[in-house]
Amino acid sequence: METDVLIVGCGCSGLYCALNLPRDKRILMITSSDAESSDSYLAQGGMCMLKDDSDYDSYFEDTLKAGHYENDKKSVEIMIRSSRDVVKDLIETGADFKKDEQGNLAYTKEGAHSSNRIIFHEDVTGKEITSHLLERVRELPNVTLLENTRMLDIISYNNECVGAVIRKSDNSLMTVKADVTVLATGGIGGLYRHSTNFRHLTGDSIAIAVKHNVELKDINYVQIHPTTFYSKDEKDRSFLISESVRGEGAKLYDKNGERFVNELLPRDLLTQAIYEQMKKDGTDHVWEDLRTIPEAELKSHFPNIVEHCRQQGYDVTKECIPVVPAQHYFMGGIKVDYESRTSMDRLYAVGETACNGVHGRNRLASNSLLESLVFAKRAAHNMIDSELADKLNTADNAYVANVKLTDYEDENALNELYAKLVKDKIDEADAGKQTA
Repeated sequence: METDVLIVGCGCSGLYCALNLPRDKRILMITSSDAESSDSYLAQGGMCMLKDDSDYDSYFEDTLKAGHYENDKKSVEIMIRSSRDVVKDLIETGADFKKDEQGNLAYTKEGAHSSNRIIFHEDVTGKEITSHLLERVRELPNVTLLENTRMLDIISYNNECVGAVIRKSDNSLMTVKADVTVLATGGIGGLYRHSTNFRHLTGDSIAIAVKHNVELKDINYVQIHPTTFYSKDEKDRSFLISESVRGEGAKLYDKNGERFVNELLPRDLLTQAIYEQMKKDGTDHVWEDLRTIPEAELKSHFPNIVEHCRQQGYDVTKECIPVVPAQHYFMGGIKVDYESRTSMDRLYAVGETACNGVHGRNRLASNSLLESLVFAKRAAHNMIDSELADKLNTADNAYVANVKLTDYEDENALNELYAKLVKDKIDEADAGKQTA
């Protein structure tokens, strides 16, 4: 199989990248599950936006402060300055965000933000954005979307990515020759006991990057979300109780029903405080009280959270719910520049898979969707002016054709190898060693 652009993953970054590419280019998109099972769909609280120029300095400082000032400042500037154009694009795709009485965008606030600057659609902002992007992509005649199709490896030659090995839904193996490959495979949550991520997101792209000596960055910067609904079932994906809930006034209590922390601390500090309280109390969770939010606001702003808790046997208008921290977001990843280029030619990485340094050591709430979209668009525009204007040569074609597919037949062995590669790199970084 041949294509101009191979995009691996169909979350918001992969979809937005496709929408910003020329219509005369052949685009193949693959996803290892169904098209709706991306973490982009799970984002609840909202997406940050620069309301006006007067908020720039405050927004910039909030992002750096949350990231412990380890952020790449240029990446932060690019993200913030690009936000209004991205929102305009999203609205044009059909995405609907909450409006105030005057018909202007309404803004909410989350932890570590100094002002209200987060646009939202109820408590399913990610779904609202990503579903409309997917609709627009499905309308494009130049895009082929293959679901339940997994990338097993990239194909590289002389530090140039020339395609990938994939396993299709019928379990058949094949190679894809591509002038450009974009890794948009999400995070690493599937490697953790408690995670808000889909279980199939196990960091394959990170492992493949390690295998091919593609540079990584901040590989051990893994964000734990302070509040997810506590479940005893280890197979359950952790259900997120959005930061916005605390932004609107929800409180956290210990086993005695006493408040023990400022609920609007940055995520890493709040998580630490919750773990300390759980250890002190000898419990597996703490309690979150949503009754501090007016019932009408609670049901209109957070209908899905209310419904999920009801299904779990809790009426949030009358009682507290059990919450526990869970792995949520990967701030590290494959090192990219401001145009989302990796250290390998013809290979880009976007979204949670990539690390451009924008988040630093801890991500500010609701910056993830924005960052993913901003740098996906920059990736598309960059490849138009570079790799897509320079086709692969005959030697590259031959190299793809000669890939030994039998090396990929044992998927269980491959899974074990990839998980080990990722975990080992994280452990190395935690031990203070240089990531490669």
